[in-house]
Amino acid sequence: MTVQDICVHLGILRTSYYRWKKDLTQTHSKRQLEKQVGTLCRKHKYRYGYRKITAILKMRMRINHKTVQRIMQKNQWQCRVKMKKRKKNGQPYAVAGNILDRNFQSDRPLEKLVTDITYLPYGQKQLYLSSILDLYNGEVIAFTIGDKQDTDFILNTLNQLPALPENCVLHSDQGSVYTSYEYQKAVHIKGITMSMSRKGTPADNASIESFHSSLKSETFYLNRIDRTTTTIVERTVKEYIYYYNNIRIQTKLNNQSPINYRQLAV
Repeated sequence: MTVQDICVHLGILRTSYYRWKKDLTQTHSKRQLEKQVGTLCRKHKYRYGYRKITAILKMRMRINHKTVQRIMQKNQWQCRVKMKKRKKNGQPYAVAGNILDRNFQSDRPLEKLVTDITYLPYGQKQLYLSSILDLYNGEVIAFTIGDKQDTDFILNTLNQLPALPENCVLHSDQGSVYTSYEYQKAVHIKGITMSMSRKGTPADNASIESFHSSLKSETFYLNRIDRTTTTIVERTVKEYIYYYNNIRIQTKLNNQSPINYRQLAV
């Protein structure tokens, strides 16, 4: 039977049938979109806001960020990360100049590096994370987890660096480990130019501070982990750094992960 014959048989107008069909199709599409948004939010453990979820969806469809925002608000799928801040302490005794001067833009890999140490007070003993980040793409190119915040600890991280170009700058705060003779000698041997933040000015090293904050916020704080085993702390950090480098997209990198951005640039 044709649509017209069916409508005559049921005593309805053809326009009513097509309006019903259109509403049914739209409802199905909305449900499919809502399902995709929910899947992405759960996949990234609610670390992404609506802008990043929209960016991922735009890789395969046309979608407006307001639509994604409404869906996430309706289902309470918003980003659950709350940034935490910590106060830095330390008494430096041999300070390099602030060569970086908050210029966090870099045009080439390994041109500008930043480093810092953060606390990991979630295991059976106090742990520390020393990491070095490349400002070109925000990639963590070296890191060490240890239970002693000494010179050997940060030298371990420094020695993981690959061959560096001339005029490479490594920026840190004025912590005693960074101002130590052993560390500055190792930096000099590698041909690196040392740069240091001004005293009591963590914003001078904002990029690495931001990474450490994201690590804690998107793992320990997000999952409400206050106390666990040392093994789980170490595994959590290593897994997050892999996720951060290879999967987690960044708006400033055109919604690419750090490693994808570097590979596409090459």
